[in-house]
Amino acid sequence: MRQPGAGGLLMSAPVTALFRPRTLNDALKMRAEQPGATVMAGGTDVMVYIESGTLKPTAILDLWGCSGLRWQQSITGGQFHGAGLTCTDVLRSGQSHPLLEAAAATVGAVQIQNRATLGGNICNASPAGDTLPVWLALKAEFEVASVRGRRRIPAASFWQGYKKIDLRPDELFLGILIPPLFGHTHFRKVGTRLAQSISKVVFAGRYNPGVDACLAFGAVGPTPMRCLKAETALVAGAAVDDVVQLVREEIAPIDDIRSTAVYRRQVAGNIVRRWLTSL
Repeated sequence: MRQPGAGGLLMSAPVTALFRPRTLNDALKMRAEQPGATVMAGGTDVMVYIESGTLKPTAILDLWGCSGLRWQQSITGGQFHGAGLTCTDVLRSGQSHPLLEAAAATVGAVQIQNRATLGGNICNASPAGDTLPVWLALKAEFEVASVRGRRRIPAASFWQGYKKIDLRPDELFLGILIPPLFGHTHFRKVGTRLAQSISKVVFAGRYNPGVDACLAFGAVGPTPMRCLKAETALVAGAAVDDVVQLVREEIAPIDDIRSTAVYRRQVAGNIVRRWLTSL
């Protein structure tokens, strides 16, 4: 990496090793040998962390050119999205769920959408990640792998705390399985402006009257979360006002540089109210 003043990237610690596997098998072997390497695909988060000095990697495992991670198709039990799919891939495919398309369209500008990957957004684990509530609403399962084998993890248990995920040091994130689902859906992101804005509140909802519901939020707690009590009440036929009140009680927003807890709690309820009354 170039030094300051040379027209390149400012880095306080040099990267001494760069690994660029071309196949998934090679990637898993490299991960087993380099469990401490920083994994990168599109780099839209990693490069920001490096530039700001909050991340100082000495080794990078670059998956951008790795085959086997950038595919999408219907399989037994649902639809699979590879971790390497970008937001642009999602928007152009014509095969993705409308909730995912809506979320992908809100991620940064076109340049960011061309590089930002689904796996990166999930594993970065920002509470404000635009796609994260979508995976909860769609009851997604995440597939991860190492040279030891593969496993699937429900999205609801993948984020274990602020920036903490259920991914072992020798594992890589492979993709997402979305099961067949029915019902009304809705996505809403609230930010400072309409584009290129980090979420103040982000919501993904799914409601199959009398059967099941999911009211999932981001940016209102340390991890993306579902409002389970509000969902139960909704399916049982509770009044919209009662569902909204439960939503505001269940979320756990904070004051930060982007917004206040009071604002987030009010807006979260407003989003749910407007969606449910529109059905």
